Amino acid sequence: MKTEGSTVRPATRDEIDIAIEWAAREGWNPGLHDAGCFHATDPGGFLIGLVGGEPVATISAVRYGSDFGFIGFYIVKPEFRGRGHGFRIWSEAMSSLAGRNVGLDGVVDQQDNYRKSGFTLAYRNIRYEGRAMGIAPRPPGIVDLSTLPFSQVEAYDLPFFPAGRSAFLECWIRQPGSVALGLLRDGRLAGYGVRRKCRAGHKIGPLFADSPDDAERLFLALAAGPGEEETLVLDTPEPNAQAIHLAERHGMNVVFETARMYTGPAPDLPLDRLFGVTSFELG
Repeated sequence: MKTEGSTVRPATRDEIDIAIEWAAREGWNPGLHDAGCFHATDPGGFLIGLVGGEPVATISAVRYGSDFGFIGFYIVKPEFRGRGHGFRIWSEAMSSLAGRNVGLDGVVDQQDNYRKSGFTLAYRNIRYEGRAMGIAPRPPGIVDLSTLPFSQVEAYDLPFFPAGRSAFLECWIRQPGSVALGLLRDGRLAGYGVRRKCRAGHKIGPLFADSPDDAERLFLALAAGPGEEETLVLDTPEPNAQAIHLAERHGMNVVFETARMYTGPAPDLPLDRLFGVTSFELG
């Protein structure tokens, strides 16, 4: 799409790094190895806006299955804001997801604009930040996800997301510098979580568990290891009061919030077992 000297086209793998860098500058603190997993999820799902060959805008419009999509990385370079470049790349992204229920995590100052595009609020996600807990023994039943068949992890993950995400999940739980743990009970998964290194500190996400006690055990195992001076982040869905209690019980404080919004009906996710959001960028 070309309009008034601007072009929007699919981003290359290297150009996804531009979106990651801009996200870091906006204070979103992306993971060090997010780009590879995001690209693996939908190689054509990232768009870049250019003026005279210079990147001026980014967005992701990632397709999951045939019915769901997720918008993220909606960023316009500061000196090019207010010139219509954001609207152009947004329109292209939404067009690429036509016919799907589309989700996003909207920052506070953009939520009214998302409503104008047909998005409605499902619930808030709240970012908590605290400190890691240093070295500690793993609670009973905690195992490395790498010791389990991927099909077992994939089956456990499926209810927590509106569509299958095998390519993403396989990369996410094996990315460099991460810790991916499961909780086994009678030989089956009762929860799993991932901690990954970010520009600053570490993020836990996802954190899925059958009960608050199971989430606690996984959280403690994931929080141990980076060192007590390291920052730890957990993104919790507000409807899960036990997730909020978990974060606050461990001295974490609210630093940010988003609005989870959809263009269609909110998917029927087990929010009472969803203690940590995987990613604000890809859902």
